[in-house]
Amino acid sequence: MPIINYLAVLAAAVGGWLVGAIWYGVLGRRWMAAQGWTAADVAAAGQRRPSIGLLILAFVAQLIMALMLAGVVGHMGEPNVTAGIISGVLVWLGFVITTVAVNNAFQKRKAMLTVIDGGHWLAVLIVQGIVIGLFG
Repeated sequence: MPIINYLAVLAAAVGGWLVGAIWYGVLGRRWMAAQGWTAADVAAAGQRRPSIGLLILAFVAQLIMALMLAGVVGHMGEPNVTAGIISGVLVWLGFVITTVAVNNAFQKRKAMLTVIDGGHWLAVLIVQGIVIGLFG
């Protein structure tokens, strides 16, 4: 049974959360367009910035994701950066992008939304894998 480094999990969660902040800070307008939203739609809804509740939810989700990824990395043997990256990419390929793609396809969302959101989760899992691997 792998031993989980909870400091690594916390650091990976913070890293993943920051990736999201940067990712959507850079791609926010393209993401809104892929959603079919305009700046006027967002302003009318009073949602200029995410609520504190959404930010907390996102961080809790990052904690859970990092904890599960640490378990996967630990099952590959001695945790290291290579195992972290490989685990992150395989988890993304097997579970995340497949789910995002199917959900977006059934909801008739633009393909660009899948590219943006899927890319975000790939970056998150790679960063989390690197952090977990660095902590060993």
